[in-house]
Amino acid sequence: MKGIVLAGGLGSRLAPLTRVTNKHLLPVFDEPMVHYPIRTLIGAGITEILIVTGGNSAGDFLKLLRNGKEFGLHRLHYAYQEGEGGIAAALSLAEHFADGEPVCVVLGDNILEESIAPFVKKFRHQGTGAKILLSEVPDPQRFGVPVLEDGQVVRIEEKPSEPKSQYAVIGVYMYDNRVFDIIKTLKPSGRGELEITDVNNAYIEAGDLSWDVIEGWWTDAGTFDSLLKASNLVAELRDRRTV
Repeated sequence: MKGIVLAGGLGSRLAPLTRVTNKHLLPVFDEPMVHYPIRTLIGAGITEILIVTGGNSAGDFLKLLRNGKEFGLHRLHYAYQEGEGGIAAALSLAEHFADGEPVCVVLGDNILEESIAPFVKKFRHQGTGAKILLSEVPDPQRFGVPVLEDGQVVRIEEKPSEPKSQYAVIGVYMYDNRVFDIIKTLKPSGRGELEITDVNNAYIEAGDLSWDVIEGWWTDAGTFDSLLKASNLVAELRDRRTV
């Protein structure tokens, strides 16, 4: 399995900070944000990793991460996304990198307390299809929200005004290689983007998507409130682990 960190986008919700740098290069406590999804993948035993980024600060990722030696990697791979297009459009740039293998995709602003290794192992045993991870949150309307019926995810609604559950689909997705063919069939949403929710719903319609609820906390860091929350959570976690 190969790993993909999606670290593009304008990060407009974090302006004016993102007028001068990419959102994923901003600090979360004592490290750049992009370090966390890379470590999430490595902690699950995934060591072939592609960073997808874009914009004027793309070269700064190379200066920061270099070949990945700091993380114990032999190399990191990079892809450049021109303009905007959504998460699914960014993922489509990884098709040649995936080279027929399944992929684990982590959004560059997602930070988790616990390892995803058990879920990656379950997906490997699953063999085909997709897997999403859920976390109970106080504000599900900010995210993709699963609609659950009889213990099954029957569809995912993107940022619903009236969420059907208190769960959010977190920014960690596992797909077989069919994902790239699915992306090619997508049409832009009302936001003009190719939505990852549409990818997940395609797998649901095919009866080939599994899900799990994660242990521990999870947060994104895409707003000022969540960026502060992420920094505080990481600081508390470091304190606990050094006691």
